[in-house]
Amino acid sequence: MKAKAKSTEASIASATGKLLRSYFGKGPGALYVSLAHSYVTIYLKDFITPMESVLLKQKQALKIEETRDIVMEKCMPELKAMWHNEFGIQAQHIYYDWNLANKTGVIFADLKGAQLTKHFSALSSEQEAKIHQEIKRFTEKAQKAPRNIASVRLNERTIISKREDILVSIEKELISSGFEEQLRLSKRKLEKNIINRSYLESILKQRIEDLFVDWDFQQDIGYVVFILQAEK
Repeated sequence: MKAKAKSTEASIASATGKLLRSYFGKGPGALYVSLAHSYVTIYLKDFITPMESVLLKQKQALKIEETRDIVMEKCMPELKAMWHNEFGIQAQHIYYDWNLANKTGVIFADLKGAQLTKHFSALSSEQEAKIHQEIKRFTEKAQKAPRNIASVRLNERTIISKREDILVSIEKELISSGFEEQLRLSKRKLEKNIINRSYLESILKQRIEDLFVDWDFQQDIGYVVFILQAEK
């Protein structure tokens, strides 16, 4: 069963890499796929085009993010259809985020129904409580405290935390007025800057290699994805 899961994950990585290459002109150098807890996550490494490298040197990271958001909006329906047709994965919503300085990114989705049974060793109750305390703190500082937080550990390197009911009235108004993209770009930077990484690392006893955020604004849901350094 484990061999079959690994084979499926490798196939998803290959197919997703090809699709990204067709849209961006260059695919990631490596993709790491995990199927667990009704999530599929794809961690991308060495993912930046030559043109983006030039813009990054000119401190134009925001332009890169804006362009990538446009490309991903076009790419996601095909990505969702490919996952469904080739692997039987029914994604409810596809999320993504980037760390341009590290040339990394993540694409992930919550899946319809309880499709997956693979579970990694869970977070301890103490770890979960302290992680949720920090998530509540920084979310409240950026907008408001979540009504609910749920965290799962997908593998030794990946943790996903889901936050519900976090948008304040002004954010909802911006979304309804058509400023969703501007809000997304601003919130990405804000939230990453106020998360206390060193505190979370002390709880997990692992260094946080990468940290990503994204939202489903229509459903008032936000995610934080922690990519941890592999244990030696």
